[in-house]
Amino acid sequence: MGETAREVMDSIFFTLRPTQTIAEAVKLFKEASEASGRRVFGMIVVDEAGKLAGMLSVYDIFLLVRPKHTHIWGEMRDLDLSGLLEAACRRARNLRVGDIMTTEVITVAPDTHLLLVIDIMIKKHVRRLPVVEDGRVVGIVYLSQVFQHIQDKLMGR
Repeated sequence: MGETAREVMDSIFFTLRPTQTIAEAVKLFKEASEASGRRVFGMIVVDEAGKLAGMLSVYDIFLLVRPKHTHIWGEMRDLDLSGLLEAACRRARNLRVGDIMTTEVITVAPDTHLLLVIDIMIKKHVRRLPVVEDGRVVGIVYLSQVFQHIQDKLMGR
């Protein structure tokens, strides 16, 4: 095995469009999880030309449904939360992916060394990195895949 992003990236990955609703996106998260056999907690968002537009992760969705001003109201456990989650989810369903996605996406090239990939993941606290070549997304590197590669090396494989 080599030591670049190309060696550990998934070249089969699922994408979203900025115009899709949050309800459609979470349905695709579930379908991608079933199709890949692993839980999918984030997806690449591409425009009509297939160019990277952003990323949508479970954290983006959590930020959407979590009450925004808890720091003003006090501690979350001090609030009357009854019905709040259902109301937030009901409002969120028809919002667009492009409204909440992360647009400042850190990417790597296929030939990026795995030690640099690890460094980026640690410093930026990311679990997945799109792999971009000539402006197009060609794969995605997951933290778990990088760890599996390191695990194999540590076990002498």
